[in-house]
Amino acid sequence: MDIKTIAPDFSVSPQLTAQDVGLAASKGYRAILINRPDGEASEQPNHEEIFAAAERHGLNVRYIPVTPGDITRADVSNFATAMRELPAPVLAYCRTGTRSVSLWALLQAGHLSADSILKTASDAGYDISGLKDRLSAENAAGSSVGARASRIHDVLIIGGGAAGISTASSILKRRGETDTAIVEPKTEHYYQPGWTLVGGGVFSRKQTERPMDSLMPEGVKWIRSACTGFEPDRNQVVLEDGTRIGYRILVVAPGLKLDWEGVEGLRDTLGKNGVTSNYLFDMAPYTWELVQSLRGGKALFTQPPMPIKCAGAPQKAMYLACDAWKRRGVLKDIDVSFHNAGGVLFGVKEYVPALMEYIKAYGIDLAFNQTLVAVDGPAKKAWFDVKDAEGNVTRQEHSFDMLHVCPPQTALDFVAKSPLANDAGWVDVDAETLQHKQYGNVFGLGDAGSTPNAKTAAAVRKQAPVAAHNVVRALDGQAPTAVYSGYGSCPLTVERGKIVLAEFAYGGKLEPTLPKWMLNGERPTRAAWFLKEKMLPWIYFDMMLRGKETLVTHEVLPHRPAAHEAQDAGDGNDTTGKAA
Repeated sequence: MDIKTIAPDFSVSPQLTAQDVGLAASKGYRAILINRPDGEASEQPNHEEIFAAAERHGLNVRYIPVTPGDITRADVSNFATAMRELPAPVLAYCRTGTRSVSLWALLQAGHLSADSILKTASDAGYDISGLKDRLSAENAAGSSVGARASRIHDVLIIGGGAAGISTASSILKRRGETDTAIVEPKTEHYYQPGWTLVGGGVFSRKQTERPMDSLMPEGVKWIRSACTGFEPDRNQVVLEDGTRIGYRILVVAPGLKLDWEGVEGLRDTLGKNGVTSNYLFDMAPYTWELVQSLRGGKALFTQPPMPIKCAGAPQKAMYLACDAWKRRGVLKDIDVSFHNAGGVLFGVKEYVPALMEYIKAYGIDLAFNQTLVAVDGPAKKAWFDVKDAEGNVTRQEHSFDMLHVCPPQTALDFVAKSPLANDAGWVDVDAETLQHKQYGNVFGLGDAGSTPNAKTAAAVRKQAPVAAHNVVRALDGQAPTAVYSGYGSCPLTVERGKIVLAEFAYGGKLEPTLPKWMLNGERPTRAAWFLKEKMLPWIYFDMMLRGKETLVTHEVLPHRPAAHEAQDAGDGNDTTGKAA
């Protein structure tokens, strides 16, 4: 079996035997595509034998027979459908592999140049120069129905936030020569976890801001534009000016949308009338201004339905405000309430007892299953939809002197409307490998991903090395082996100087970075505050974004043992010796 990688999601081979199918499975291929018609040679196994072997090894399989020297448009169309529907990576075969390569080449015509296609095939050992005129003609015809990519990168990353830059750095640490580009329109980069401390009077806003060009990894091409669409069937993205950029591997990490319009009247009153939010760079200082000026009245803090950035952030603002009011001796005159659309204070039960101690000490009224739906800033009124135990919803009105809002959060529109999205609008990726469930050369991480973890910068710190490892493997036509555990972290600032450091993985499993004797995350500690205030900004800017993976570990799935491969090879007794 002589496999040649043509693209990250596609490889070709000469004729396969039944035992070769087992070996292909052990190498990470997830689908077999048969392009050789039955009966071309007496020793050739028919497609039903390959189907049976594929079924034994859990592989998908498709039979698209192609007559030598006569690849029709229908053949190319069927091939395109198979590549869209089969899980990647796909291994295709015919007698020598040439017909399979030719099908791939004709599918690329229209968005890759003929010379680029021919060179890719030649690099894999296939001379398909006889197709050049047809490829050029297909390119000319294709220009009327779809623009060609202006350039192609090995790795194209959408988003220059924590996830995008960290992943780029980690990829280049593993393979420095990788042609990598990041699409990002903003010229400033923000350390968003620091905005809680800005709103609490600990950080200045300037401490959370850096020029984007100072953080772009060396060797990365920065495309200063916004992505507006994805064409994964053509391995292209569309930019705001209509330019198309091609890729071998796509990493989608553009963040999420803060849906300020999701609460009636909210946008019009933000930053005035006592309405604020630490979720905006420009607004966090106003939070601290309100905390300093409030001497009595009602302070409401809200949390919308999940998912949101950092599930503990709405509480952090409340705890720091209460601590400041307590220090000034005015907390007794302020009625504080926490209106949470969910039914629990925090999703990981081990951290709730410590938080409840502060809820009681600050005299906070917990109001669960309440979702903010409207605000009238000048009138100082807010309305909540309240769900009871039977699921009935009523609307309640509350007055306020200060209102801190965590806005509803959704997938960005250009992501939600794309072929990459799941029904909820998030990039539809495997929760462990971060590989797209349909497009094998697409990965997603950070806030835009569908992984059911806490959307935090700490999660990205663990996701980026996993994505980088698997991207490099995909560039080599190999299956992903690195696994993300679902790790997330939420430093809950319960008072100035103390933090409950929540660290957890999928299923609410605790996953502390340090041993409990050194830092007990289930209790408020000064050590955790020191970590948050002094260490985490440095870890973020100078380690995570630079691809330095100290204290970052992830599971790597083992390859199938050689003995297992030998057993697979034994499916065909006539060539067992050769396989061994």
